Amino acid sequence: MTLGLAASPFAHATNGMNMEGYGPVAAGMGGASMAYDNGTAAVMNNPATLGLMQEGSRVDVAVGLLAPAIKTSMTGMPSADSEATAFYMPAMGYVKKSGQFVYGAGVFSQGGMGTEYAANSFMASGGVAGGTGDKVRSEVGVGRFIIPLAYQMDDKITVAGSLDFVWAGMDLKMALAGSQFTDMIAGFSTNGQLYGSASGSMITAFQGMMGANPGQVSGVNWARVDFSNTSAFTGQAKGNGLAFKLGGTFKVSNQLTLGATYHSKTSISDLTATGASMSMNVNVNTMGAMTVPVTGSVAVHNFQWPQTIAFGAAYQASDTLLLVADYKNIGWKDVMKNFSMTFVADSSQANPMAAGLAGTSVDMVLNQNWKDQNVFQLGAAYKTSDVLTVRGGVNIANNPVPDQFMNPLFPAIAKNHLTLGMGYAVSKASNIDFAYVYVPKVSATNGQGVTVDFGGYSAQLLYSNMF
Repeated sequence: MTLGLAASPFAHATNGMNMEGYGPVAAGMGGASMAYDNGTAAVMNNPATLGLMQEGSRVDVAVGLLAPAIKTSMTGMPSADSEATAFYMPAMGYVKKSGQFVYGAGVFSQGGMGTEYAANSFMASGGVAGGTGDKVRSEVGVGRFIIPLAYQMDDKITVAGSLDFVWAGMDLKMALAGSQFTDMIAGFSTNGQLYGSASGSMITAFQGMMGANPGQVSGVNWARVDFSNTSAFTGQAKGNGLAFKLGGTFKVSNQLTLGATYHSKTSISDLTATGASMSMNVNVNTMGAMTVPVTGSVAVHNFQWPQTIAFGAAYQASDTLLLVADYKNIGWKDVMKNFSMTFVADSSQANPMAAGLAGTSVDMVLNQNWKDQNVFQLGAAYKTSDVLTVRGGVNIANNPVPDQFMNPLFPAIAKNHLTLGMGYAVSKASNIDFAYVYVPKVSATNGQGVTVDFGGYSAQLLYSNMF
């Protein structure tokens, strides 16, 4: 079964890290999808709506484009535009309705985040002249292989569930100003480690260099963590796990259908990668500024996708007009309290300056403190002829990311969306559906004075064949 946008797990999503709509039929109507037949995208929306399809089989092929426009600025610094401006995602799959049962299998892109700033931008400078000499970037993506099963109990009630194999990938090239890095270390922090913490045997050794031997290291100019590859399909750090969904629909009358779904929190393993590095540029007495590069491995801990609860209604006002409305609660608070990772230095280091740090480790925590997100999805579809349907809608949500802790590498701050779509019946057996989603610009300034402007658009194109 194809699910609107799949294959590549990377996306720049806009209900937090979620897509604002899964599949072009739903996306064209504000993302509302709980109580009407919206194709095989049902497995990411409400799997019970699969029971509303006609008897037979369906094959779908899709492609999606996500085009975020992100600008970051700070007083006294030239602004920096994110170079991550286009994400392309193909998909294909199959689903079959036989009697009271509907079953199939497919892959789907859940969502994620991504930004990239040039090496000469203030985002990559670490707050010092000359910078760190390398770009900074993030790319987070989650994909699913989904096996759904829907059962039509009678002409009014359908129940369904799915088992989801979930995989996640992450790239990160992050630069911290020296003041930011040392503020994460107990004993050096001046604000109680408000934005995060750094601890472990590498930090203990570093504290010794700055404390017990104050003449050896007098300060830190910048620090970096780097693990990243060039793949368009998976990040360097990888993990996988399971999740499930439950759903139901109830046909109140010939005009009105209600629907509801529950998506479980995922159970994904740590995202792990070798070939990572951690670098610090320090001021060494009598020698000046020196960069200490340390090679090693990294593990990102407890990166999960949240629980989601949603319900909605679809009202067939006439033969030509369909009205839909959904409410969705996304439990970001439970899974995005912080971003936690451990870096472990290799037992041998090629650079002599890092020899004393071989085998040591750093536990880093960046505070996030996201809030749960309430999403209201409203839309309509109007059939202008036997072959053409036009759609429109709105997607209204609160920003789950507190301004104070907003990280410009992970700026999931979008709120509202305006959506348009259309469906064209090529024949009685095949359709083409298209959706365009506009994200009006929003801005947020974090507690460290960095402002992010976020906007852009997305589009989805789907070809469906029923037989």
